[in-house]
Amino acid sequence: MVKVGIAGAAGYTAGELIRILIGHPGVELKYIQSESHKGQPVYQVHRDLLPCRLLFSDIDFSDIDVLFMCMGHGMSASFLNTYTIPDNVKIIDLGNDFRLKKDADDFIYGLPELFREQISKANHIANPGCFATAIELGLLPLASVDRLPEEITVFGVTGSTGAGQKPTEETHFSHRCNNLSNYKVFSHQHLGEIQETLEKGGARAPYDLAFVPVRGCHTRGIWINTVIRTDITLEGMIALYRAYYHAHPFVWISEGPLCLKQVVNTNYCYINICKQGEKTLITSVIDNLLKGASGQAVQNMNLLLGLEETTGLALKANYF
Repeated sequence: MVKVGIAGAAGYTAGELIRILIGHPGVELKYIQSESHKGQPVYQVHRDLLPCRLLFSDIDFSDIDVLFMCMGHGMSASFLNTYTIPDNVKIIDLGNDFRLKKDADDFIYGLPELFREQISKANHIANPGCFATAIELGLLPLASVDRLPEEITVFGVTGSTGAGQKPTEETHFSHRCNNLSNYKVFSHQHLGEIQETLEKGGARAPYDLAFVPVRGCHTRGIWINTVIRTDITLEGMIALYRAYYHAHPFVWISEGPLCLKQVVNTNYCYINICKQGEKTLITSVIDNLLKGASGQAVQNMNLLLGLEETTGLALKANYF
């Protein structure tokens, strides 16, 4: 059994991670660390985990094989500077500290659909951002044949859990319920990792990606509409995408229209493509807490440890 610890385990992504790991057949969950909840039962914070009898505690790095870091963005680097982690402990960071090349050190960007081989040989993984995951998966097949157009327009809607547990004026229930609002238009923090990933995926020609993120009034799930112009036929697009993802178990191409509930509570990304002339719409949908965070982190752990990539991730959609 692989011994696993979680640092910064009080947030939404950590709650999902604990839920997955409790049911993972190859994992023993040793430590669940939270400074603010030390000594408390885990289920008092993550109430869906009532059967879990573990307590929040400190982490003994000498007794784990894998460390997941689920702390706030900007805190992971500080954590690693404060503590000495043994070289044999593999690290998967769900924050944004090590995603960009300039900050990466020896962290590998953890998008399995592009970097599976590198991930399987790595010691440290930077888990991708949620918006970044959905956008990258929607565009990587085109990047792989250097067919990204000069102009790419992306409209993305995310659930409220993407903003974390701590409410703010624009994220608490009374503002977000029955409401929509734009934020960080053209300047979202995931744009840098998207650009680097598409370039590593084969994009050579210059392109301009205009991204409009939207706060949705639902709790979880990301809906991405990407609009481009291309002379590739619909049949050619579908063939390209199916060929690119044929060996990747969590990405599926749908010829029918999508809805968000198809992927909520799963580690899947579903993609649909439609065309009118050269105008092309690529829709990609994921659960922001799973394929956009904790599910993908476990997928990366499986690759790191030489396990079947889907182990522990056989989740069913909550369609109704």
